[in-house]
Amino acid sequence: MLLLSRTSNRTNGVRPISKLIILRGNSASGKSTIAKALQTYYGDGTLLVSQDTVRRDMLKVRDREGNLSHDLIRQITEYGKGKCDVVILEGILNNNRYGEMLTDLIKFYDGKAYVYYFDLTFEETFKRHNMRSKKNEFGKEALKSWWSESDYLGIDGEVMVTDEMSEENILKLVVEQVQV
Repeated sequence: MLLLSRTSNRTNGVRPISKLIILRGNSASGKSTIAKALQTYYGDGTLLVSQDTVRRDMLKVRDREGNLSHDLIRQITEYGKGKCDVVILEGILNNNRYGEMLTDLIKFYDGKAYVYYFDLTFEETFKRHNMRSKKNEFGKEALKSWWSESDYLGIDGEVMVTDEMSEENILKLVVEQVQV
């Protein structure tokens, strides 16, 4: 991996100025891979909030309007402020269901939030899906049925991750922008 783990700059007793990293996009676009790599890079005390973990593993609910995961994702993400140098929130996080919550979280983090939208083509997403261990859990038809084209938040500073960007490029971009 390109990035080595850095040491925390946290001093005992001093609350960190937390930064929020939001990684959004379609299923199988690489968000979880990047989120885990960033958590490894930032090291101890980095909070990773995965929409899939909260929704599917913790609560066993479908991603529908009003599902229980919405509030829990928000609460866990808020919990990290002042406790963690970096909080990473990743998931599909559809704008229709989660957009207001995400903009509220950005405000909650006093604007110290970095938002990345994985704006990949369906073809690239399917190619990446076929390289995952989960490739046999669902196929092209299911992936296409979940597909949401250009689901931008439309906020200032939202960064697009594109087909041409490698994992290494994405990690370097985030680390350079966030500067913890």
